Amino acid sequence: MSAIHVGFKFGTGIVSADFQSDNLMGVLKGDFIEAPLPEEELTEVLRSIREPIGGLPLEKIVEPNQRIVIMVSDITRPVPSWKILPVLLDELNTYGVADSHITVLFGMGIHRAHSEEERKKLVGEEVYRRVYCCDSVNGEPYVHVGNSKLGTPYYVHQRVVAADVLICTGNIEYHWFAGYSGGAKAVLPGACSFETIRASHSRIGQENTEAGNLNSPVRQDIDGILDYMGIDFIVNVVIDDNKRILRSFAGDPIEAHRAGCAYLDSIYGREIPHAADVVVASCGGYPKDINIYQAQKALDNANLAVRTGGTIILIGSCQEGFGDKTFESWMRDANSPQEILNRIHIEFQMGGHKAASFAKVLVRARIVMVTDMAQADVSSAFLEYASIDQLQNKIDQYAQGASSVLVIPQAGSILPIVGQKE
Repeated sequence: MSAIHVGFKFGTGIVSADFQSDNLMGVLKGDFIEAPLPEEELTEVLRSIREPIGGLPLEKIVEPNQRIVIMVSDITRPVPSWKILPVLLDELNTYGVADSHITVLFGMGIHRAHSEEERKKLVGEEVYRRVYCCDSVNGEPYVHVGNSKLGTPYYVHQRVVAADVLICTGNIEYHWFAGYSGGAKAVLPGACSFETIRASHSRIGQENTEAGNLNSPVRQDIDGILDYMGIDFIVNVVIDDNKRILRSFAGDPIEAHRAGCAYLDSIYGREIPHAADVVVASCGGYPKDINIYQAQKALDNANLAVRTGGTIILIGSCQEGFGDKTFESWMRDANSPQEILNRIHIEFQMGGHKAASFAKVLVRARIVMVTDMAQADVSSAFLEYASIDQLQNKIDQYAQGASSVLVIPQAGSILPIVGQKE
């Protein structure tokens, strides 16, 4: 019986462990693409705009005297807007649209407002000088445009509703309860009121609210807004861990978005025959494991691969602890994970939604946290504590007698696609 040696990123270092080959399902890794040159990134964005997927070409959509609103992600998202926007603005100029007719609107959702320096950083100094840039949380009213099929009221920022042409930018990555980011998500939650966001996000924990699932009720709410207001054009990119643009998708908010989702799956989606008894997953090192709040993404992906009643061994330094006060208080105040899930349906709070994500996993699987955090803090979050020195022992403990063990060294990026989930 031979052993397989696997290294895991942990903080800024590397830790390793051995796995017996007799019950090892595999080690999941993505098809990581060689980084493009900077000029190739910009060429790719321009190509996508000129070769749209679905709908009309942008040149046929805009007219010189129209009011153009370009939705841009806020500072909590990894979108390289400073690369996308100069290409998009220059292309609009060639169609006769002056910079003075263009507004860049940061979709803040219910996040805090940006400082001016943050806005400049997001779009770049040149773009900030060229066009008017503002946050969606700027005191302007929200307009009720209709209700989703699931009953969510759509209150959308007035500037978005009043636009002659609405262009939405963003990136496509796995999202733990909307399935994927990108597409109409720029508007919901980006440009919607708290009432709308709370109603939609309260569906966390419902069936299909998981990464890679386009049937998520949250995604249904997101795409449903297109029944009441038009997104005329999207520019969505798939990026690597260093925010380099691998591929750009532009055009119709549904067709172009779905093409981007399929491309993401081709790089980071990995099929496995069935759910595993034990999943050993690393967040991917710093900054993905800087705190438990950030580690949640890796946990959610690992959850897709583990059977009900199984064990997830999550490897993450989390030197900064919980990473969010609301998240921490929700975990500490609860008597059980189910109590957290019950709470999120009646009292949506940012931070509380992360607690609900942990609770969703905890009601179906054991979580062992291999971490630098204090044992008392880990235990208060209903997790089983292990130090990094105990990693091999914990693997041996839970792998012994298990019929299947799956290893995911970069679980923050890899999406397990299970043929048969138990």
